[in-house]
Amino acid sequence: MQVSVTGHHVDVTDSLRTHVEEKISKLKRHFDNVTDVHVILTVEKLEQKAEATVQISGAKLFAVDTQADMYQAIDAMVDKLDRQIIKHKEKTGSHR
Repeated sequence: MQVSVTGHHVDVTDSLRTHVEEKISKLKRHFDNVTDVHVILTVEKLEQKAEATVQISGAKLFAVDTQADMYQAIDAMVDKLDRQIIKHKEKTGSHR
């Protein structure tokens, strides 16, 4: 799994990068075929925004979250992606 983290109007520090990578690594416990993850961290005045595009086998998932704290935005965004991956896995599973 390849994780790329970029910042828009924010410097991506090592602590931010490791926080994102350890949270994104938890996505693999539900679905093994996560191939590529692109995370964009943005600061707009008082809003901290985290958005991610996840490429999995058969689909491309997107989640975005805005909070007052960047770490909370990352956590909420990963939770949204986790729910989307579980839903995708149930949808692609056998129907009978």
